[in-house]
Amino acid sequence: MSTHSDLVDRYLAVWNEPDAAARASAVATLFTPDATYTDPLAAVRGHQEITAVVTGVRDTFPGHVLRRHGIVDGHHDVVRFGWELVPAEGGDSVVVGFDVAVCDPDGRVRAVHGFLDKVPAAA
Repeated sequence: MSTHSDLVDRYLAVWNEPDAAARASAVATLFTPDATYTDPLAAVRGHQEITAVVTGVRDTFPGHVLRRHGIVDGHHDVVRFGWELVPAEGGDSVVVGFDVAVCDPDGRVRAVHGFLDKVPAAA
């Protein structure tokens, strides 16, 4: 289970990385080159497109961070976890979601399937 928790921590760190170059490097380290990311608002493939989605969320919600919401659960090459987007200084969540990540044998993410449980009305 700790391997799954570690993966989720690294995944959330990608979304929380403020430096664009460090964020792109973290995406390249965590995701396979042909990885996909799919949620109700995005369907992308590869490091550049995944980095663009993460950057877009950061630009849309400046001063916010993603943190775990609930438990991390996984088996074999699959991990599921909830997350919430909250103001960095504290406060109520703006967005709440649930992701399922599929990893390759080396532990790199090859696919993320995201679900949004709470979104702002403008989304």
